[in-house]
Amino acid sequence: MSSDDPKIVHRYDDIEEEDNQMPNWWLFILFSTIVFMFGYWLVFHTTRQLQDPRTEYDAAIAEIKKARLAQAPLSDDAILAVAQDAAQLEEGKQVFATTCAACHAQEGQGLVGPNLTDRFWIHGNKPSEIAKSVADGFADKGMPPWGALLGQDKVRKVSAFVLSIKGKGLAGKEPQGEPLD
Repeated sequence: MSSDDPKIVHRYDDIEEEDNQMPNWWLFILFSTIVFMFGYWLVFHTTRQLQDPRTEYDAAIAEIKKARLAQAPLSDDAILAVAQDAAQLEEGKQVFATTCAACHAQEGQGLVGPNLTDRFWIHGNKPSEIAKSVADGFADKGMPPWGALLGQDKVRKVSAFVLSIKGKGLAGKEPQGEPLD
């Protein structure tokens, strides 16, 4: 090619640059991407007509974690995780009000059953020990086994609620058992 060629617009170190048009397929992809980007931004971020993929993903992961937690054994970690979730703790409070309040009073201060808000515990105060007490009961002391009736999920939630009222020190039934460490 000679330097007189009208297509050549620049020459440097024997490198010639030509003024060619971009291929149409390349321009189509470029402009389509720009239009898609503005549409995506408008739908997901400006008007929020649809839930963006990250929020959708986070919600799906939260559901999976909640399902796994419902199937988790009555371990200390599983019960403590429920105690951190306000919605599940409220469910535990409702279960406590319907099944436990008759013996332990509405706030856990004790009627026939022991005070659950003081620093004294008869059968252990660890989360798994509380869950075992709720699930298995103590027939010799008049506490029925609630595990079969409530199911593992509700036992976990009511145990978490009992943990949340532990140590409040509400006036009620006299202390029974061993003091907390």
